[in-house]
Order: sequence, then C-alpha cells, then structure tokens
Amino acid sequence: RSSYSCCYFVLPCCFFDFHGKYSRRQSKKTQYREYLDFVAQVGFVCGFHVEEDCLRIPSTKRVSLIGKNRTYLPTESALIDKQITQFINNRRTCAGITCDRRVGFNHEDHCDGVCEEAGSEHPEDETETAGTTWMPGFQPREKVEQIRNCASLPREFVDEVVLNVANLLLNAAPQKSCSNMQGGNMNSWNQGESLSLKEVAEHLNKDTLKRLKSEYGGLQTLLKNNHQVFEVLNGRVHIRDWRKEKPSSKTKPEVKRRLSAEAFKTRLCWFFIHHPDGCSLPSKSCPYAHGTEELR
Repeated sequence: RSSYSCCYFVLPCCFFDFHGKYSRRQSKKTQYREYLDFVAQVGFVCGFHVEEDCLRIPSTKRVSLIGKNRTYLPTESALIDKQITQFINNRRTCAGITCDRRVGFNHEDHCDGVCEEAGSEHPEDETETAGTTWMPGFQPREKVEQIRNCASLPREFVDEVVLNVANLLLNAAPQKSCSNMQGGNMNSWNQGESLSLKEVAEHLNKDTLKRLKSEYGGLQTLLKNNHQVFEVLNGRVHIRDWRKEKPSSKTKPEVKRRLSAEAFKTRLCWFFIHHPDGCSLPSKSCPYAHGTEELR
C-alpha cells in the first residue's frame, strides 16, 4: 500500500497473522505449506504477481515469496485499496472464530455470512485509503527491541537470587550429602535437595518475582543462565555436582577444543566462594578459578 511502484521480498518464518498467531484451517497441508500459501494470498489480494523461490541457505524455512509486478493498472488503485482494507477487517473479525474470507479469490467461503456482516458494520473502514490509518489498534514493534532474557538484569540482583535459591536448596535437606573421594579421604559434600520451580518461587519475595516476571522465561531462564550453579530438569531445580559432569569428548574438533581451553579458569568458582563445603572438585580439575590468583 505504500506506493504503486513498491516491490517486496519476504522470507516467511514464524506463523503469525495480522493480529496474532496464525490459526490452521487445512489439515491436509503441512503447517509450513499452509502458511506460505497464506502469505502468498496476502500478496495476491494486494494486487501482485507473487513468485516463489527457494533460497540456498542452511535453514528448513527457506522458501521466499517475491512481488515485483502488479496485476492492475494505477487507475484501479482505489478499488484495490478498498479490497485490501476489507481483507484485513475480515481477518481481524474472523480471528476468534477461525473463518477465512478470501477476498479476490474464487475459494469456497466458510464464514457462513459472518464476514459479510462484519464488513458492513464498519463502512468507514472500507473507504480507508493508503493515506489514512490502515489498521486501527495495531501496535508495531519498537525499533530497538528490549532484551528480556535475564541477560540485562543487574549483576547484583542476579547474584542475590542465585545465592538465595542455592541456600534454599542446601537448607531443604541438610542431611543429604554426596561422597567425595580425594586422596583416599572420604569427604561429604552437601548437594542439597531438588525443588520444583513453583516451590522455589514461593520462597522468593514479591519484588523479586515481579522483576523476573517481566523477563522471558522468568525464574527458569535466570537459573538456566547460571549453568555453573544450577541444573533445571523437568521443572525441578538441582544444585549442579560437577563431579557428575561428562568429560569433554576426545574427538572434539580442534577449534572447539582450543576455545574450551581458552575459557578455562576465566571465572571464579561459585562453590569455592559460597558453598559451605567448598567446591566438590580439586582446583586442578575445576574449570573455574579457586581464588583470584588462579584467574586467567
């Protein structure tokens, strides 16, 4: 709608309609194929000869749709614009009842008259032009997307949550410990108890939970980000025991092996600093630094 001379290229990926997630309507097609057909349909309704191409990229979703030429003359722009507006309004109205009015196509109409009625309720919308509001109520994304994967949270806040959750797990079962053989001496190392994410959340204060709720994944994402301390499996939180971690494969590619070696001892060991029994591994085996003097 921006101009008659506009051309477009689109690489469909996530299944979204104009106002939310795309609802499937044809079980005989794969979800991907059905969505490609829908995106192509949008192009057709907008008056384009839509072409399909397959990109040579390492992705399972690599089918692109291209609109280079129009199917109508410039003098018919007002009519096509009215058709586009009707198409958008019909999809908006029918979104909740999964009907699909294909404006400009000779497909079977499954709306049972609902779409026609919906279109007639808003005659002023049908007369919209490219110079007025195309989709009232539509909110585009911000130009700069806010990072909401817990990575931008203040370090002090994250450290406090990590310490609180770790202490909660350790104090949940003070008698539970794991044996650790070092130099022939039997040492006990408290691995704590495992708790569900819900149980952990119930022990955190409201301000902390409110802050985490604004992040994608919330508490679970924060705990998974702190891979050194926690292990989250099937919705339960465990304190990670590094003695049980599988050793790196000897057949690892040279580049990965070099990067792994370069990351060795570049961060302080959380267990050495905070765990009441210290780290479960001896210094030479732990990938993290036991004290600032070991930092690389």
